[in-house]
Amino acid sequence: MVESVDATPGDCLIDIDNICFAYPDSKMVLDHLSFKLGRGERLGLVGPNGSGKSTFMHLLMGLVTPDAGSIRLFGQSMNSEKDFKQARRRLGFVFQNADDQLFSPTVIEDVAFGLLNMGKSPEEAVELSRNMLKALHLDGFEDRITFKLSGGEKKLVSLATVLVMEPEVLLLDEPTTGLDEQTVARIVEVLSGLDIGYVVVSHEFDFLSRTTNDIFCMENGRIDFKCRADQFCRT
Repeated sequence: MVESVDATPGDCLIDIDNICFAYPDSKMVLDHLSFKLGRGERLGLVGPNGSGKSTFMHLLMGLVTPDAGSIRLFGQSMNSEKDFKQARRRLGFVFQNADDQLFSPTVIEDVAFGLLNMGKSPEEAVELSRNMLKALHLDGFEDRITFKLSGGEKKLVSLATVLVMEPEVLLLDEPTTGLDEQTVARIVEVLSGLDIGYVVVSHEFDFLSRTTNDIFCMENGRIDFKCRADQFCRT
């Protein structure tokens, strides 16, 4: 079993034990995988295509169901959709493809959507959304048409829709794919300023060296080893 730290039960926010998962008519994608994330940890996850990284993220969000093993989030066992629904209020998931995350006509509507579902008043949701956009240097984007944004702008808005919910843990699936250096630098700046733990799936070792403390390698459905992120050269 691979663990990030010897976290006490109260500090262990993600605890995956011997998870197995296979899609219908497919080989095993996750094969007795175990993983822990302690409070405040910043971990990277690398591996070849098809190694199970995105599936691992989807399992944490309850988007797919494991065939065996257990998932504990924030100290609670995830046994049903009801359990995951509660946990999702404390997890922030940034999809690899921003178009999977953004669906409202305008930016402000997308960012405020989750807050409104939490019961915030329209006025409070808009105010919090405007503050988040400003924090991400997206002032003036409120009324922009979402589908007309550039790839980098969509990614930053996607991040805003998640961070405005004040999650306790952030999950990011290939957050820099196809982005220019300026947008990547912006994301590095945002992540560096957070006071919460997160897991980042990425092929970009330089990005991981700038945003995480430890990097795990995933292959054939298992996490084989980890290394310190500062072992990789920064450019």
